[in-house]
Amino acid sequence: MSVEKCDLLLTGGAVVTVDDHRSVFDPGAVAVVGERIVEVGNASDLAGWQADRRIDTSGMVVIPGFADIHQHLFQYLLRGLGEGLSLWPWLSEFIWPVSEAITPEDALVGAQLGAVAAARSGVTTVLDHHYTPTDIDTTVGVAKEIEKVGLRGAVARGMMGDVTAMARKHGLAGDIFHYSTADEIAITQECIEAHPRGSHVEIWPAPVNVIYVSQDMVRASVELARQSGTGWHTHCSEVETDPIFYLEEYGIRPVDWLYEEGLLNSQATLAHGIFLDDNEVERVGETQTGIAYCPISHQYFALGVMRLRDLRSAGAIIGLGLDGGWGGPGDMFANMRQAILLQRVHTRDAPVSNGEEALELATREGARYMGTEAGYLSEGRLADIAVVRLSGPNHSPVHRVLASLVYSATPADVMYTIVGGRIIVENGQCVSVDENAILEEATVRGKALVQNAGLEGLLEPWRHPS
Repeated sequence: MSVEKCDLLLTGGAVVTVDDHRSVFDPGAVAVVGERIVEVGNASDLAGWQADRRIDTSGMVVIPGFADIHQHLFQYLLRGLGEGLSLWPWLSEFIWPVSEAITPEDALVGAQLGAVAAARSGVTTVLDHHYTPTDIDTTVGVAKEIEKVGLRGAVARGMMGDVTAMARKHGLAGDIFHYSTADEIAITQECIEAHPRGSHVEIWPAPVNVIYVSQDMVRASVELARQSGTGWHTHCSEVETDPIFYLEEYGIRPVDWLYEEGLLNSQATLAHGIFLDDNEVERVGETQTGIAYCPISHQYFALGVMRLRDLRSAGAIIGLGLDGGWGGPGDMFANMRQAILLQRVHTRDAPVSNGEEALELATREGARYMGTEAGYLSEGRLADIAVVRLSGPNHSPVHRVLASLVYSATPADVMYTIVGGRIIVENGQCVSVDENAILEEATVRGKALVQNAGLEGLLEPWRHPS
């Protein structure tokens, strides 16, 4: 048997590749050289590899790293606040006051905290829709903090631009409109130049919400993305009234307008997309537009159920997003479970979705959405990998590895997170940053931010349902 050399060899556990053949090797092995996978297969077939670092993954499962494709990392400073509010009161009574009070330093610490939570959940790629504060230094700083933890991904710089009649009509014309449309584009362009296409963490244009920003803002954002070779990102049709208001204002539904303007393609990434009609679904699919499915968030705010089956059948690219740190632990395992269960309850059809689909959405489809060469374990792909323990009373006995992974695992089970062949989480701990220091500073800054935003009323220890 010939001896080949690699930098890292994961061997002994189950390997769920999510590749084109949906191969599962148990026991399996993955060999890595540099930032790329060089071989995947049965452990016995890779026994000839001599590795600089060999990790015994017995009792574990090796999977592609997760892609969290819609986040607001600064919100991790505010966990547990605003609970029980519908989306509009949550925005007006909670997030907008926070947006005015938050400092650049707060935002950077929130990004650190959220990135650590992501890495420890097996996330290797994150799309942070960052919308406060959005000055150049803070936006670029958020990207750098994500890089420090070791994740790849993008910071989608949230832009409001000139105040619109729609915003005024619906009570959004306050201080959140800091910059003109021209200034927003100029600032974002400068940010992109600092973290261009191909950076470990890119910067993308991101009109905050296609419903409430100007059409000129959206057009300019898409043109900037085209020139820069990046994706672009926005909230779209998250609330049932969003497309209704848009139709009343412009005489057309929002996704129909994007399509007719030629703004939909694989660079377009829309968060939520819950309330799309049949025509919009077909147009999203035809253009292979990306939609971020955020099932926990959709339930948390009682918004509705995204048309997952219809959108995937039409050809849309669907990944999973956690949508901020409003109360959750940054748990992609819980997000996968809820992605399945929400569809089942809504359709009253148990076979409508399963663990296999949830894992696809969290890995290979999320990577497609982000335009990265990760998402599944195969020769030549980026070595973005999570290693998850499947032992203990919450797993044993393991009859089907994939079912145990999706339905039983938690972030506490993530032993290793690997990005581009680099181990960023080892034995459940981030190794590139000081977790304890981040937690201490986040606690101090989180409490101060609540006070500065005048949100002490949200701190009551017990609230009765209304």
